[in-house]
Amino acid sequence: MEVGPILSWTFVSECPIPSDVQGLMVQGEQAIAAYKTFRDSAIFTTKRLIVRDAQGITGKKVEIYSLPYSAINMWSSENAGTLDFNAEMELWTRAGHIKINLKKGVDIRRLDQLIAHVVLGSR
Repeated sequence: MEVGPILSWTFVSECPIPSDVQGLMVQGEQAIAAYKTFRDSAIFTTKRLIVRDAQGITGKKVEIYSLPYSAINMWSSENAGTLDFNAEMELWTRAGHIKINLKKGVDIRRLDQLIAHVVLGSR
């Protein structure tokens, strides 16, 4: 039986780390990389993945998802093919299954290496 993802995000492009992310991090946590999503951003830190999701018409309402790397049990990555425009990454976590779509130009292998570094380096 195939179970669909509980969450799905799309990373549009790599971007500078937002300056206001410091207010979300704990002592000793550092931002590593950031990706633009359709309405906000996803930030990889030394401890977790933070996804900020602006909502509503004005985007002033923001939902924040925080996924500690210790919750990731397994992941897969799939590069874009000749006719595919998007690469994909899937994460299986204690919370459920998460799918990340990557727009053309986002380096799937860099993201795969980043996930491997933070997940395997933290164990």
